[in-house]
Amino acid sequence: MIAEADVISLTNARFPKTGNGNAAVTPLEKGGSERKFYRIRFGDESMIFVKYSGHKEENRHYVDIARFLNGAGVPVPEIHHHDPEEGLIWMQDLGEQDLWSFRNASWPPRRALYESTLDGVLCMHAQATELAPGADLRLERVFDTDLYLWEQGYFFENCLGNYFQTPESELAELAALPALRGSAEALAARPRVLVHRDFQSQNVMINEGVAWLIDFQGMRYGLAQYDLASLLYDPYVALTSDERCELLAFYKKRLEQNGRPVDSDFDEIFRWCALQRLMQALGAYGFLGLKKNRPDFLAHTPVALRSLLEVASALDGLEPLVKKLNSLS
Repeated sequence: MIAEADVISLTNARFPKTGNGNAAVTPLEKGGSERKFYRIRFGDESMIFVKYSGHKEENRHYVDIARFLNGAGVPVPEIHHHDPEEGLIWMQDLGEQDLWSFRNASWPPRRALYESTLDGVLCMHAQATELAPGADLRLERVFDTDLYLWEQGYFFENCLGNYFQTPESELAELAALPALRGSAEALAARPRVLVHRDFQSQNVMINEGVAWLIDFQGMRYGLAQYDLASLLYDPYVALTSDERCELLAFYKKRLEQNGRPVDSDFDEIFRWCALQRLMQALGAYGFLGLKKNRPDFLAHTPVALRSLLEVASALDGLEPLVKKLNSLS
């Protein structure tokens, strides 16, 4: 934690025009992040101040990725100043409302916000991907077979194992299901685009009715359907099956309008990506809740588990896993 007086002092040193003596600093909470966020208000203006450590490689690349995405037309916050030696960032303040804040709104206005969100991430999947080869970006590990298998193992170890205390022999049998390895290999063999990697409702800010993407430092090459599954099966927000189908159809329509064909197995790949994403999320809840002493994350386990059961039940070769999930619900 950095003292509020230091935040003001550092800001005044880099932005002298803000030094009017009336600056106010408010610490902000941000999920499981190791970074510290603060809102600095001075008069009618404000900005976000971030203090990060270099322990996580992805934190050091946030600014470069943000500037690249901004140049590619992706709606992300503008970087005002970056001090890489001290691990300090000053950036655009997008307000206090994220997509999650609208979770209890009626569907028509909420659908418009989700459509804006999907337009934003499509720009990452399409325009940004086209520009990426000419940019000097350092991205996180690409979604290959080993990463998909790691996500599966993360789930078996931290959720079914540590949280639900499933015997090791049973875990080994479930993890060895041929359909799981087969899906990892099949997903890894498909053409990749740039993906957000943690595309959920709390990583989308809403400013004047428009969606802006944040927390994209984990961006890497993967499948667009992984991002879509992250948003549409977000354990923090309840979406009905009909709402999910509407939004998926909207994204596919936008793809076609942008001159990009929609593969015939798009929806099938979406379901396998949803399986992956929900496994990863459940693994994270178990890890953060039990090993990082963040029990608040464990509260999301029941919802995510029900979604995983729904998805797994619609896929071939996962009958033993479905049986296990049924026993836990």
